[in-house]
Amino acid sequence: MNTQEVFELNIIDPEDISDVLVKIEKSFGFKFAKNELADTKTFGDLCDIITSRIDFEHSGDCTTQQVFYNIRQSITNIQLLGKNAITPDTELEGLFPKKGRRGMILQIRKELGFSLKILKPREWISNSHLLIFLSSLVGLFINWKFGLTGIVLSAIGFRIADWFGNAFTLKTVGEVADKMARENYIKSRRNPRTVNQQEIVDKIKDLFSHDLDLDPSVLTREAPLF
Repeated sequence: MNTQEVFELNIIDPEDISDVLVKIEKSFGFKFAKNELADTKTFGDLCDIITSRIDFEHSGDCTTQQVFYNIRQSITNIQLLGKNAITPDTELEGLFPKKGRRGMILQIRKELGFSLKILKPREWISNSHLLIFLSSLVGLFINWKFGLTGIVLSAIGFRIADWFGNAFTLKTVGEVADKMARENYIKSRRNPRTVNQQEIVDKIKDLFSHDLDLDPSVLTREAPLF
């Protein structure tokens, strides 16, 4: 990312930040109290509040590593592969052929106990529905019934395409492990009553950086939230 593309945290839409806070609640298994963040001024203040709410015993093991081992075990169970055949750099496309892919991912999801959300519709399908939607918006000014019908159909199409999509959103097994540890931290722990205190701020940064397209370098303790 070059200098011209680096955005500061305080120019991000507050609603987008709120969406990340919801993900943090889900990942770490707590709910912010009403007005708990009212006086929060900086990213460091936010991290301190979150850390104070995660009152579990410290354990120094790596969460992402634990997730990788769990995912690897699930894949080897389904694909009948040896563990040594799967590394963090192993590409998902090579492990899961298109035929039966959604079923295999569903099996892994059941074994892990939470949704992977790593499949999406093929790009040409999404683009087709987007074109119908945009055309229907224009059609509202010509024939509102026609336009409204098109919008409804495109919305249904988007939903169906999402249900049956079988294109990966990620490339490697390691990227899946990173995503799981970031979005489902507590559930990803071998012992969900423990946390690695040294990882918490890093996972918070990962969520902000990934979801808000921020360079991690701007997420300093002094970075203003708004």
